[in-house]
Amino acid sequence: MATIIHFDIPADDPERAKGFYEALFGWKIGPIAGFPGYYEIGTSDLNGEKGIGGGITKGEQPRQTGITNFVGVASINESMEKVSKLGGKIIRGREAVPGYGSMALCADTENNVFGLFQEDK
Repeated sequence: MATIIHFDIPADDPERAKGFYEALFGWKIGPIAGFPGYYEIGTSDLNGEKGIGGGITKGEQPRQTGITNFVGVASINESMEKVSKLGGKIIRGREAVPGYGSMALCADTENNVFGLFQEDK
């Protein structure tokens, strides 16, 4: 079953957002090689077990609002097709994330934005 595997937080000032989330939740946040200006977030659950990962990135213009959740899927192409058939929208089609997989941004029938992510095998 598909599940949320990653989240992205847009920020006007990624360094400020990094400090906020580190202090608030104790998240481990640092740069990631090959992705300038992007901070990788490591989380853990209340028992200290590894949680889902995320990232902080400079918000795109027009200003991206809200946290974007990414759902892991077996096939981005098939999932994008389903999104369209079910009345959703493709906001940004399939894009490679070098060394990780592929992603796409979509909106549901209520205009909530979410991402699809297909991991490279």
